[in-house]
Amino acid sequence: MTCPFCGYRAPRPELHAHLTDVHPDVVETLTGPGQRRYYQLACAWCDDSWRQEIKPRLRDPGFLEEYSREIRVVAFDQFLYHLEAAHQDHHPPVPTHHL
Repeated sequence: MTCPFCGYRAPRPELHAHLTDVHPDVVETLTGPGQRRYYQLACAWCDDSWRQEIKPRLRDPGFLEEYSREIRVVAFDQFLYHLEAAHQDHHPPVPTHHL
């Protein structure tokens, strides 16, 4: 699979880790009405974007910062499903090396 933000190519598990660790700014976290918290991200290859409520909706002001990596893990997992379904032609199989 290919990273839509920088072109890095790797199998899905490695791309998931890459997205989580190298592109943290792609996933925005915000607090909406009623102190509900959300993550939001947009696809670099199309107009699709996602905004999902983060649960639990704790009122702790440090919650988003403390759990930011875990939130990105979930967000990018959902994003990879989108890439697989909508952009198969953008990520040809990664060559495997035989020993």
